[in-house]
Amino acid sequence: MSQTPDQLVPDESGYVATADGDQNLNLPAHRTRRMRLYVRRFWRNKPAVVGLGVFAFLVLCSLVGGRFTPFRYTDMDFGALGAQPGTPGSVVRPDGTLVNATHLLGTNSGGIDVFAMLMHGIGRSMTIAVSVSLVTTLFAAFISALAAYLAGLTERIVLAVINFLLILPSFLLMALIANHYSGAWQMLIVVMIVFGWMYPARVIWSLSTSVREREYISAARFMGARGPSVVIRHMVPNIGSLLVIQFTLGVVSTVMTETGLSFLGFGVKIPDVSLGTMLQSGVSAISSTPWLFWFSAGTLTLLTVSVALISDGLRDALDPNSAAGGRA
Repeated sequence: MSQTPDQLVPDESGYVATADGDQNLNLPAHRTRRMRLYVRRFWRNKPAVVGLGVFAFLVLCSLVGGRFTPFRYTDMDFGALGAQPGTPGSVVRPDGTLVNATHLLGTNSGGIDVFAMLMHGIGRSMTIAVSVSLVTTLFAAFISALAAYLAGLTERIVLAVINFLLILPSFLLMALIANHYSGAWQMLIVVMIVFGWMYPARVIWSLSTSVREREYISAARFMGARGPSVVIRHMVPNIGSLLVIQFTLGVVSTVMTETGLSFLGFGVKIPDVSLGTMLQSGVSAISSTPWLFWFSAGTLTLLTVSVALISDGLRDALDPNSAAGGRA
């Protein structure tokens, strides 16, 4: 009695045997095994696991950390200006609400609770970093892969545009445009996307030029598939490992760029808070309120180092030639 397709069971290699004895690749099973292999290799990388734990902790702080203090990042305690960590304080809000609590990490020179600022600043910096990195990676992947697939004049034009944008003083232009819009974080995201997609695009294009020569790309072209369809369904998924690594590296780069802009006064501005604005305030008042600088600088260091460790772990896990991931 022959087996129906629903009765076929894949073996450990991800293949299933047909009625005539041939073996066909079971793609879902094969992809599941490959994903499990990536996960095992990643978990063998202890620094990457530590980085993932630190990053998850920071994400948790940004989501629920504000619930551990009744103070808001906009509340000003005029009775505790530049107070040290652990100092009791009280705030009367515009609606008449009286808040009495302890400033866990002290206050800045304006009487704002540092813990509340830090929790909000982590969330704001991570929102900007993840949004910019995700959009730039996806946009760069599509543009670069499409240019590599079309080749010829289209490829030369796209590369010429990328090379031209790369020579522009992007940091200066981002500072001027963001400052024009009074440091609105939404506009800062847009500006950083506009001037940040060229760097990953150049890297992705170099790999896409080799992917376009693969047999499955030629087969899709022979079957009449359109360029955007081939790029989205065949080229981009096959450079997914590079995109994942590029995304994590982009998060680090975006955090540093946002911090630099905010530190110079061109990024996020008061009353909003980011790690960059906290660092700028801490540097200017390091002699009177050093805890503001050290808490913001330490958090920024944890964020960038943890993402960098995750990126290294993903690179080793997705690279079959890497010895750091151990045996399969």
